[in-house]
Amino acid sequence: MEEKKTEEIKKKQEKKPEKKEKEIKFETLIRILATDIPGNSTVYHGLTRIKGISWAVSNAICHTLKIDKKRKVSTLSEDEMAKITSFIKDPKLPEWLLNRKRDSSSGLSKHLVTTELDMQKEFDVRKMKKIKTYKGWRHAIGQPVRGQRTRSHFRKGVSVGVIKAKEAPAKSEKKEK
Repeated sequence: MEEKKTEEIKKKQEKKPEKKEKEIKFETLIRILATDIPGNSTVYHGLTRIKGISWAVSNAICHTLKIDKKRKVSTLSEDEMAKITSFIKDPKLPEWLLNRKRDSSSGLSKHLVTTELDMQKEFDVRKMKKIKTYKGWRHAIGQPVRGQRTRSHFRKGVSVGVIKAKEAPAKSEKKEK
């Protein structure tokens, strides 16, 4: 009986994989267009970390530059990163993929990323406020711009609810004469 138990214990131990020494994983950061991208993410996912690059644009970049979407960002060579950077700065993509179609000032379609995108958005909001459009007015007073309801949301910075006035202290009994 004891022999069977010892044999079972030995079998269980054989099935358990031996504990390997802890592998040290280096978390590398790859910098593309002033954005840190984790080295363990895929190229497809990593490019979306750059402000102004959506999933569709990331897919188009991988497809046109013939880079495998499933590759890790840390495996990219300097040459491939330079190609990605130059492509993002001057993308040769269909107009419907660009984020600034028929710009009001220049009339050209372009794709903005990182700080250029932030600055252009700020300039657009300032312009709407200056010419006092409905959207500009809503931006100025801090209300939702795109038609959302305001009854139960967008109450930031304002006290909400009923504030009761402090009750006067109870009057003592009438003075005795």
